[in-house]
Amino acid sequence: MQKLKESELILTDDGRIYHLGLHPQDLGDFVITVGDPKRVERVSRLFDKIELKNQKREFVTHTGTLGNKRITVIGTGIGPDNIDIMLNEIDALKNIDFETRRIKKDFSKLYIIRMGTSGALRKEIPVDSIVAASHGLGLDGLLNFYDYKKESYHNKFYSKLDREFPELSDICIPYIFEGSKKLLDTVGKDYIQGITMTAGGFYGPQGRELRLKQKIHKIIDKLSDFECLNRHITNFEMETSAIYGLSKLLGHEAISVNAIIANRTTMKFSKNPYAFIDKMIEKTIEKIDKL
Repeated sequence: MQKLKESELILTDDGRIYHLGLHPQDLGDFVITVGDPKRVERVSRLFDKIELKNQKREFVTHTGTLGNKRITVIGTGIGPDNIDIMLNEIDALKNIDFETRRIKKDFSKLYIIRMGTSGALRKEIPVDSIVAASHGLGLDGLLNFYDYKKESYHNKFYSKLDREFPELSDICIPYIFEGSKKLLDTVGKDYIQGITMTAGGFYGPQGRELRLKQKIHKIIDKLSDFECLNRHITNFEMETSAIYGLSKLLGHEAISVNAIIANRTTMKFSKNPYAFIDKMIEKTIEKIDKL
């Protein structure tokens, strides 16, 4: 295998991956991702021991142990662009030899758990509930830059989406990926399950109107009515499809768990979102500990 060029695998002078600022030994096999960097400490306080705290730009990282598991929690900031950086770089930390700049022969699998916040698209999903994504549906376009072979469920989903929601073709090329069935059956057990949609922004891309009008009228209603693969689109956020797509292509296991702090159909918002986010973190950490 040819050595990866300095412009492609960017390392610091002391051997850290460029954006995350981590050495390979800094990363655990379980990686929890959160959007808000301040939420990293809300997760790591539940570890038995913290061995590393690091910050580079908006990426805040804590690594420690929980039982017999070595776990890293990373605050990624918002959006699929940051997920593209984070996920490619944690894979590089595990599966590329930084000294030789060559891909390792023996693959190391990561278990990636997103703990996020989200808005529900269906009225029967109340605020202060938890959704685990069976699939990540992307309207952000990130995975369209990567070369991959479509599976049978891809074409079934895209065909139905195109028939029932043709307006989408004017603004994006959607993509969809499954999450880890193993993690959905364990970490995602007892949570509401459905398709999580990822948008490339918070306002227009998620159907919000302040001063600017929407190109697609009543996009929330149309999305909430859509059903395929025996699933409804349950919620909207900004990271899941990128995590699922990149994890699947790189060979890692991933699940996205979201605290529902708003319902876009009933127009309700959680009375105490931070308390419920902590509850979601604590409950999910308990499940990870038992894996």
